[in-house]
Amino acid sequence: MEKSDSVVKRLAFWGIPLSLAVMALKMLAWHVTGSVALLSDGLESTVNVIAAVIAWLAIGYASRPADKSHPFGHHKAEYLSAVIEGVLIVVAALLIAREAIGSLDNPALPEAPVLGLGINAVAATVNAVWAHVLITAGKRHRSPALSADGEHILSDVITSAGVLVGLLLVLGTGYAILDPVMALIVAVNILYQGWKVISHSVSGLMDHAVDADEEEAIKSAIAANAEGALNVHHLRSRKAGRAIFIDFDMVVPASMTVAEAHDICDRLEDAIQVVLPTAQCEIHVEPESEKAHGVRVQMQM
Repeated sequence: MEKSDSVVKRLAFWGIPLSLAVMALKMLAWHVTGSVALLSDGLESTVNVIAAVIAWLAIGYASRPADKSHPFGHHKAEYLSAVIEGVLIVVAALLIAREAIGSLDNPALPEAPVLGLGINAVAATVNAVWAHVLITAGKRHRSPALSADGEHILSDVITSAGVLVGLLLVLGTGYAILDPVMALIVAVNILYQGWKVISHSVSGLMDHAVDADEEEAIKSAIAANAEGALNVHHLRSRKAGRAIFIDFDMVVPASMTVAEAHDICDRLEDAIQVVLPTAQCEIHVEPESEKAHGVRVQMQM
């Protein structure tokens, strides 16, 4: 877990200078062309910078060990970071829409278009590589903040591609109105991406259960390693950032000693952590005579 925390924090930190460099490139592309569409792309990158800083701070806080005030850890701080990033994305979309609408009445053909498009293409390439790194690392290390940052940057890449296509159409047709129209299309796409980030993060804050494939992996690990127990039921799970909390009841023979039941619990915890390394398990041991009724999950051993 400590190694995972170190990797996530390091990636979050390097996101700050990279986002600054990409923003500078995009604003330079806008400066040399005067294109509203390129300005909209640059404005979204300013959000990337703020989001990178927030993600770095949130990931650092989320990696703190549990304490008296937060006995289950600080993992959900990453979800808060993702929610803030989603809100910033929406704000960026509104700013872009305002700029685009203001230019609809008096559109102008971009200046030095080849240079501007070239600069923007370089920025988009850097973003594409970095988005892939963040999304891959976010999934591997179960970091909502990294995943949200990667998804946002990926949407930025899509935006840049749309802007490049739009400007090529402007140059090919001579219709300057296509520049602010493309900026409006960009704004709508960014709004959609912001909504996705916010909804996913709010789901995490509401203690969403593990995914179906993860739940199946948990059940398989229990079924293969619960020898000695009579029954396992009432399986529940919730995600909190990179941590996964799992609890269930285990029925054992009334004659079984505490030490024997404890050995089974240790075996089950180890097996679950093999398939879900960040899982934290809570197992309630019940004697056979107190077998629960109305169970949610039932697995006969």
